[in-house]
Amino acid sequence: MKKLVIFGAGDIAELANFYFQRQGTYNVEAFVVDAEFVKDQNFNGLPVVATEELPQAFPAVNHDAFIALSYSKLNALRRDKYLSLKQKGYGIASYVSDRATILTQYPIGENCFILEDNTVQPFVKLGNNVTLWSGNHIGHHSTIGDHTFIASHVVISGGVSIGEQCFIGVNATLRDHVTVGDRCVIGASALILADTEAEGVYMGTATERSRVPSTRLRNI
Repeated sequence: MKKLVIFGAGDIAELANFYFQRQGTYNVEAFVVDAEFVKDQNFNGLPVVATEELPQAFPAVNHDAFIALSYSKLNALRRDKYLSLKQKGYGIASYVSDRATILTQYPIGENCFILEDNTVQPFVKLGNNVTLWSGNHIGHHSTIGDHTFIASHVVISGGVSIGEQCFIGVNATLRDHVTVGDRCVIGASALILADTEAEGVYMGTATERSRVPSTRLRNI
């Protein structure tokens, strides 16, 4: 079994450890954080090492790495750590759930995190460092750029092109053949019917509270 170190020591790192250990493709041996963020020597029963000590403690010749970070700073932090560990010579792992439906014939990029119940249709291209949280539909002939984070239950229709470092929130819907510019934020439940500009922010409308209090509802 291959050996793996996970960059991060938060919720996503804990989830990554769970998923990799469950699937059995890697033996997770340690968590890695920058020196100023080392708070404890152990996390989830495994050692925590500083980034500066990683090459000596868990050398690249014997270990792959996975960067388990969120969309902080519009995915820039996860991008930078991915590029840094790759430059240090580490092979970069991806996790693809055995409960996801992956029909594309194209190889999935490095440091991808594809959770359960995703449907990735034929001819989809997924870049490096892409997160697909659970339950998304990625339509045929679509392209997802590097360092993009897609939350749960997003519908991406056929032929969509999503740029780099984008964030797409839960329940967003993108119609077919639209192009999403780099570093876009598409909020929860947003409906995208046309191309978006780079660095654009597109927010859905939040549901307002009814003027009628719940105690006056007759049928509940």
